Amino acid sequence: MRKVVGSLIIICSLPLLFFLFEKVSTEIQTAKAFDKQFTANIQLDAPNALIPTILKDRNNKVFSEEYTEWRQPLGLADIPEFVQQLFITSEDTNFYQHIGFDLTGIARAVMANRSSGEASQGGSTITQQLVRMRYLSQEKTYERKMLEIFYAYELERKTTKDEILNMYLNEMYFGNGAYGVNGAATYYFNKPVYKLSKAQMAFIAAIPNNPSLYDPLRHFKNTKKRQERLLDKLVEKNVLSKNEAEKIKKEKIVITLKEKKQLYPAYSTYVMNEFRSLIATKEGYKEQLQAAKTSQQRKAINTKLSKRVNKLLNQGLTIETALSPSKEFADTENINQILGNHGDLQASAVVIDNTNREIISIYAGKGYKKYDFNRAFQGARQPGSAFKPLIDYAPYFEETNATPNTYVSGALFCIGNYCPQNYGGQVLGNVTIQQGFRNSYNTVAMRLFHQIGVKKAFSYLKPFQFDSLTKQDRVYSAAIGGLTHGVTTAELADAYTSFIDGEYQPAHTIRSVKDSNGNVLYKWDNKSKQVWSPSTVSDIRFLMSDVVQHGTGVGIHVNAPYVGAKTGTTNDYRDFWLAGLTNRYTSAVWVGYDRPQNMEALENEKIHHRIFSSIMSN
Repeated sequence: MRKVVGSLIIICSLPLLFFLFEKVSTEIQTAKAFDKQFTANIQLDAPNALIPTILKDRNNKVFSEEYTEWRQPLGLADIPEFVQQLFITSEDTNFYQHIGFDLTGIARAVMANRSSGEASQGGSTITQQLVRMRYLSQEKTYERKMLEIFYAYELERKTTKDEILNMYLNEMYFGNGAYGVNGAATYYFNKPVYKLSKAQMAFIAAIPNNPSLYDPLRHFKNTKKRQERLLDKLVEKNVLSKNEAEKIKKEKIVITLKEKKQLYPAYSTYVMNEFRSLIATKEGYKEQLQAAKTSQQRKAINTKLSKRVNKLLNQGLTIETALSPSKEFADTENINQILGNHGDLQASAVVIDNTNREIISIYAGKGYKKYDFNRAFQGARQPGSAFKPLIDYAPYFEETNATPNTYVSGALFCIGNYCPQNYGGQVLGNVTIQQGFRNSYNTVAMRLFHQIGVKKAFSYLKPFQFDSLTKQDRVYSAAIGGLTHGVTTAELADAYTSFIDGEYQPAHTIRSVKDSNGNVLYKWDNKSKQVWSPSTVSDIRFLMSDVVQHGTGVGIHVNAPYVGAKTGTTNDYRDFWLAGLTNRYTSAVWVGYDRPQNMEALENEKIHHRIFSSIMSN
């Protein structure tokens, strides 16, 4: 009988057992899935985001900081124990005892919420606050609170208390774009947290509880009162004696705000643009853009590139550059003075060191400010006769046995209805190439261009970085600098470096890009290519020197063993150009108005000559 009853009980219990087994299995699978999702989505060892990128000059000194949020993360060992005590005492007394959440604190918060009728924040441990900052929204709901508890528990299982505290102290928001205790210390007191006094440490510790209410720049008294309350808590917990706390409270707090370094904005803006090009080149985006067939494809690739660049910049890079701060300063001051009282007249200039083909100085415009329109690399304008050495004369010397003494007809030259004239309408007979170059005769340049052919002439431009050139430019007007969009000052100066010795190596501002540990991540390859033969280089350098002594470059005064240049003036005097080199520098100068207008009245002032003389003499 007992066996029968037992069997009946087992049989009757089977449905319940199956039900319970199914529920237990479901819970186990849910837990496994949560653990898998947590592990996949939450990277505990990921570096802090949005760490500033700094730019250094050739002397290894920081001249610009690129950031929207100011952070300076430290290891826990470098954060003073007093700072750690301040936050543990005020935010989470049982931090080293709980498992990620504090049931007593939660119970108190629930009772408070019931009495108020609202689901407010409360009962959050340091671990929960870190979880909320990193992975969750700030909405005040019970659902989010429960998720926060689960995440906090998982975080405690997968890492140590010290790691959690370290992340917390580095990621808290201290108002005014400052994050982390060290970021706050350098922002508000202009020194690292380990150099602060205890009064200053307690002062910045008062901010994160409510960065708006305790913003020391707007509500200094509120911040000071909370600082004193924090010190009182340390007395309650026997961390400080009452006398010591009172002494700390009496210390005068003087805020010394850190100023964001933004020196030499024309140069730093160029560097940031070049950094984008460096990433595009090194990571294959440039090839993708060249292969793209539609504007939609190019837009999608550029969007991906922008995301990649921003991600890298937020990791705290150090970009080492070739900037010569003394020259950049002198060039800027001198060009501003030369432009003087000419109203809206603008200019741009780029100076390249011949020895290593590095850009050491950039002038982007009068009154230039960070991220304004940078005329040095964004202002494509018609180059006029300054383009002739690259597309007419040097290719002609390469393709023929001509010399500067070779005669060429300077008579009227027409291609269809296109009949460019010489300056002042001069009609010429046969002249030497030297005379044609010296006086910038259009008819001579056109004949040279015609003899070598459009296709062959443009083939000599391929090594250079004339990004603004298009297929539509492969016409006869290009022989005298008549292009669809034009070229930039940086592009022209870069191409003229090929007349140093016949070799071409793209000129750059960036020497290297390093991570926060000093490891080199990116560098330009710096490969050179032979573009012109030695005889061509010798002939072009002779012709440019002759221009300075006897031609359109008269008025250039540079104390150097060698000075050579080529001028350029576009139709209706809308642009003045001067490009050339000395034994030390290569440069290009543009002068004009952002909204092109006739500058014939300024011709005799030779402003571009004076700018060229100034930047090549310093």
